Amino acid sequence: MIEAAIFVVFPFCLGFAAFSDLLTMTIPNRVSVILLGAFFLVAPMSGLGFAEIGLHLLAAAAVFAACFALFATNVMGGGDAKLLTACAIWFGLTSSLTAFLLYVSIFGGVLTLAVLLLRQQEDTILASGIPFPQLLLTAKKIPYGIAIALGGFAAYPSSPLMEAAFARLT
Repeated sequence: MIEAAIFVVFPFCLGFAAFSDLLTMTIPNRVSVILLGAFFLVAPMSGLGFAEIGLHLLAAAAVFAACFALFATNVMGGGDAKLLTACAIWFGLTSSLTAFLLYVSIFGGVLTLAVLLLRQQEDTILASGIPFPQLLLTAKKIPYGIAIALGGFAAYPSSPLMEAAFARLT
């Protein structure tokens, strides 16, 4: 049962956040709350000790501090900051957190370039009649939840919880 939660909760929340951000330019707070709550339920049952859970909390606190600074300077949205923090707790202070943040940065750069290119073609896209998320063209921000989700999908297999779940299944 714990393995199922580890395999499903994190990816589902990321997918939901990405689609929500794409279509509405918002990431619901409940996604971050579910991620945090699920971590605290799953981590002890998956074999993480108090010291390891403390390192996961430390990772989330460090990411939150950086995201708070970016939010305060109007560089990052609040939903993105909360989602990134909630994801960081699942990775802990491990190399998988570094990989996650690197993937998010790479996917975020590609996403930003793609959105800027699409916005240059706004008239053509709207005239074509192809169904397209209107906010993606008209909003002044980038739906970074997509990059966070893609980074999470790429790094999650090497996360401590996934490795523990795979080890218990074999």
